Amino acid sequence: MRGWWTAGSRLRTGVLAHMSERPGRGACGPMEVERRFLGRMCDLCRWWSLSVVRGLPVGAGTGVVGMGGLREMAAPFVALGPSGVAVRDRLKHLTAEDENVLRLVGDHLGTLASRDLKARCAAGLDHDTGQWARRKRALTEACSSRWAGSITKATHDQWALARRGQLAHIQSLEAGVRTIAHRLSLPVGEKGGKRAPGGYASRQEWHAKARRLHVLADRLQAARADGQAGRVRVVRGGKRLLNSRHHLETAQLSEEQWRTRWQAGRRFLEADGESGKRFGNETIRVTCEGEVSLRLPAPLSHLANAPHGRYVLAATVGFAHRGEQWADRVTANRAVAYRIHEDTTRGRWYLTASWTIPPVKTVPLATARASGLVGVDTNADHLAAWRLDTHGNPVGEPLRFGYDLSGTATHRDAQIRHALIRLLHWAKRHGLAIAIEDLDFQTEKTREKHGRRRKFRNLISGMPVARLRARLVSMAAELGITIVAVDPAYTSRWGAQHWHKPLTSKTRKPNRHDAAAVAIGRRALGHPIRRRTAPPSHDQSDRVGHRTVQARPGTPGREEPRPRIPGPRTRSVSPSAERTRATRTSKTVRDVRSDQAWVQDPLLLTE
Repeated sequence: MRGWWTAGSRLRTGVLAHMSERPGRGACGPMEVERRFLGRMCDLCRWWSLSVVRGLPVGAGTGVVGMGGLREMAAPFVALGPSGVAVRDRLKHLTAEDENVLRLVGDHLGTLASRDLKARCAAGLDHDTGQWARRKRALTEACSSRWAGSITKATHDQWALARRGQLAHIQSLEAGVRTIAHRLSLPVGEKGGKRAPGGYASRQEWHAKARRLHVLADRLQAARADGQAGRVRVVRGGKRLLNSRHHLETAQLSEEQWRTRWQAGRRFLEADGESGKRFGNETIRVTCEGEVSLRLPAPLSHLANAPHGRYVLAATVGFAHRGEQWADRVTANRAVAYRIHEDTTRGRWYLTASWTIPPVKTVPLATARASGLVGVDTNADHLAAWRLDTHGNPVGEPLRFGYDLSGTATHRDAQIRHALIRLLHWAKRHGLAIAIEDLDFQTEKTREKHGRRRKFRNLISGMPVARLRARLVSMAAELGITIVAVDPAYTSRWGAQHWHKPLTSKTRKPNRHDAAAVAIGRRALGHPIRRRTAPPSHDQSDRVGHRTVQARPGTPGREEPRPRIPGPRTRSVSPSAERTRATRTSKTVRDVRSDQAWVQDPLLLTE
């Protein structure tokens, strides 16, 4: 980087000297020379943006679609229900011996899982079923075939997750390179528009971003090389916890506390279920009465307190949530997967049970629209909801379901659940579906696009759209409520433009989020967001309105003014009917044409 900057400074000095001493032209002032130099660098940046990012055009990924055009919007769709269930209960009244056995088993299996993950990462893209079988046989010698199957499956899931994260990282780097190259190609100080950022504010920022462009390009090249070679970087226990080892004061942890969390995070106590086996799991078994036992690995079989190398814990479990469903599966010997983990902060042990469920049958989109729906706008501190009828008209008053996203992750998750359950109960009482935006702020969080808008970046980064969407879909499936997802493009802007003012009255003061909820609901219903107003009460051409406030999508000419139809104004008479009244002439002599005749109306007979 230092070499590039030195070479750039020398290039700058040489170019400036060459520009100021060109023969046949007058001497250039410092500002003119600087302007010409920036023009040359802009040409270089235009070439850079076309060559470094796989031939993508300048401005791609920055929101630029076309000359004044809007981006293509996806059609609304009914969200699919959850495919699995997970419930958790605390392992109470564990003895010291129970905890010691769980730690020994978890540490032993965690060591085997780390070795298996290393072997999987070394195989890269050349991995096949033969290598999978060899890895499983090697693990079986140190534990059992069922433990080995759970370890290899978890390893593959972790490797696949790392690959998806690697692809997302490459896409983020590409977007950053495109944005910087586009802004560097613009003159310094040029203002941006609504769909594309402008040039940088000062020359210092311009040069700093030019250096950052090379940094991101180097990172992009390295990430692409890793992706093509199949190299991933995975940390068992979590990268964040690993990095906090070097910042214990910031994390407010002692070395002993960090070590305890690190060991707990790297343990492995997971077992996949098997249909047809006793109680649905042969490795970690939970009976109908809640008794928990696990099959010990071969090197730790001397710790067994039950026949067949099993260890029975003193604690019992009873799932308060979905307990009946779990009991039905266990009684029928259907597969149930279990995971045991330790919460070092609270000093507690937990057991999580999970199983797959058949996909929930979604209703057709037309059925979800039949009775209207509830439009919901997601915000940083609340959900704005408004009920709409089938024609897209707001009904009743808007509602807001607030939540507080400060504090720990557990507190934030509880706040989201509380807000969602209130929303779902309200929709259930009215028997309506819920329309929500299909939000994804992944491309909006980069500092290259909103560099100076740090408050806005923190705002969208703090919105848990993915978790909220997953929670809403799973909770709605339990209550039988349909979720309709819509494209979030322009909902806030068009809602405020077309619905904020008309919905405001002396007794109702909606905000722009309420108007956005109306726009989301109308898009889910298939109506345009634009609000169509009725004509004046006694307009001379229309006579008390030829159209309704909200026209159906199939209504001809609903987006245009009324076509001019020849014939009488009253449409009860056919336009081809013969006129019964003579043509009247103008009241002034100068406007009367020679081919017209005066017509006098008959006098009224009054007796």
